[in-house]
Amino acid sequence: MAPHPVIDLHTHILPERWPDLRERYGYGGFVNLEPCANCRARMMIDGRFFREIEANCWDPEVRRRDCDAARVDTQVLSTVPVMFSYWAKPEDGHDLSRLLNDHIAGVVRDFPGRFEGLGTVPMQDADLAVRELERCVGELGLRGIEIGSHVDAPDGIRNLDDASLFPVFEAAADLGAAVFVHPWDMMGRERMPKYWLPWLVGMPAETALAICAMIFGGVLERLPNLKVCFAHGGGSFPFTIGRIQHGWRVRPDLCAVDNPHDPRSYLRRMYLDSLVHDESALRYLVDLFGADRVALGSDYPFPLGEHEPGALIRATKGLSQEQRSLLLGGTAMDFLGIERQAVVRTG
Repeated sequence: MAPHPVIDLHTHILPERWPDLRERYGYGGFVNLEPCANCRARMMIDGRFFREIEANCWDPEVRRRDCDAARVDTQVLSTVPVMFSYWAKPEDGHDLSRLLNDHIAGVVRDFPGRFEGLGTVPMQDADLAVRELERCVGELGLRGIEIGSHVDAPDGIRNLDDASLFPVFEAAADLGAAVFVHPWDMMGRERMPKYWLPWLVGMPAETALAICAMIFGGVLERLPNLKVCFAHGGGSFPFTIGRIQHGWRVRPDLCAVDNPHDPRSYLRRMYLDSLVHDESALRYLVDLFGADRVALGSDYPFPLGEHEPGALIRATKGLSQEQRSLLLGGTAMDFLGIERQAVVRTG
């Protein structure tokens, strides 16, 4: 069998411009773009600098050229997590989701086979989120959704085991829609003011929390057909599964209150991306989860991502050609429900 096409499951995109959201909704907290020199723009929140981005964050032609250089056939597009805006009024979060999803769907439509898309939904309101999920899949042709590792709704923070979120996961399972979980708004940031620690320490912890919530909260048990993938190689979860399983064994009164089953039994029920920056870590993920559960993800175009998507997979020693082919594209195709002929090979 020929190698699978190369698919980068984890990339982020923004529109080149969007309305002034403070003016549109009547209150602040939203991101706006301020163009600056040399095809760059500053992401600003209420006049506060958040991040500077380049044209590769919005220009499909730049992305296409970068794909060719990295031998990537297809990028899967999702929004930048700061755009989730789960804290906003539900109707405003829904409106913003529609704006972002229409943009991603437009890029996918203009470059068939080169790009696939994951939408965003207003997780602060399950009814609106399900409505937008159905639109993403049924009307826009997106492969699923990207969600955050928790939901900072107006009425409080909800982990992914919160009963209010279950209808969204249930709808995704019924639709066969992929759910890509990305860490964001990292816990403990007030204790990590230096050294970029929210991104280096907080993000892996956020992802581990999200996975444990879905396991211990019974989400994966109740929805065996749910297709869920966790960014950044599952964060710190794979490297603490021994501790997590041991805790479940010795203190079931604390750990097994909502789901009696061994947490290790769910490893084959989830997907991870490959973004671990270390050959030993990647081999460990393949040994623990299987190559058919780990998919290339680069976090393009951001600096913590893999600057040459797929380079780690190609360089990691001890992988068979079949495993490499799954990691580079086969696993993503399975997760997203992509047929082989739907992908345009770069050659």
